[in-house]
Amino acid sequence: MLLEGLETLSLLASEGTMAKVASRLYISQSAVSKRIAQLEQRLGKKLIEPDGRQIRLTPQARELLDRVAPSLAEMKGVLADSQTLTDLTPLPVACSETLLAGYLARFMHDYLGRDAHIALSTHHTPVILARVRSGDALLGICAGRLPPGHGLGAELLLEEPFYLVGNDQAEGIPADQRPFVQGQGHRRKILTMDLDNPSNRYLREPLAQLGLVPAMELDSYLALIELAKAGIGPVLLPAGLLALVGEPGEKARPLPGLGRPLHLVYRQSSLKRERIARLVSALRAQFRHLGDAAQ
Repeated sequence: MLLEGLETLSLLASEGTMAKVASRLYISQSAVSKRIAQLEQRLGKKLIEPDGRQIRLTPQARELLDRVAPSLAEMKGVLADSQTLTDLTPLPVACSETLLAGYLARFMHDYLGRDAHIALSTHHTPVILARVRSGDALLGICAGRLPPGHGLGAELLLEEPFYLVGNDQAEGIPADQRPFVQGQGHRRKILTMDLDNPSNRYLREPLAQLGLVPAMELDSYLALIELAKAGIGPVLLPAGLLALVGEPGEKARPLPGLGRPLHLVYRQSSLKRERIARLVSALRAQFRHLGDAAQ
């Protein structure tokens, strides 16, 4: 019960509402409230308080989570490693949305014919790492640079190059009103993904060295794709998404030396499980094929 309460409190810290936590845990909101009440009774301190429509953790709760979060994630991971994994058990896989859209949709369509109980979820890389560490996902497929000390097994699947889609000449817009124009010192404004994301921060320096200055940083590749299709650019996109842009993607310009690593991440003990080992082997083969095709 103590572990359930701590897990629920940890989710409240990130989700902010009882409803979202209930959805994540597949339980009712009343069950979420009961878990927190039992934990408060066990510890003898108030852990949450209302904050408008959301829930705010008390300073005592945040101090508690700061102390137990690493151990909690490790304990959950150990429990996940110990659970029986039959052919009918859901196999949770956390994946970058861009990798699923750009490289893995057709692969997953075919592979689900062999293993129909894979449960996909999409997240940014920091969340994927957290879910794999805690055992909420048994496998992760990440885009971008991994932080040091992430504590997981990691394999480089592919070094994916970046391209610029579109140009500075927005059709039908007067030159003095174009949003993305050549600046002083041969610096060009571009649209990019969110470079404050820890997995993307490494791109700031090489972009600056190329004279490329982010004019907008968006948290959605779907939005970047739509802007590129609309002729608003140039837009920085990874190679796997170019096909989703249509004709502008076919005319994209490569940026030599600029790319992002794609990694497979897992708890080391997970590879001892036959179902996971089969999926890992198939993913390795898929990305080897993609790498060979790109050469």
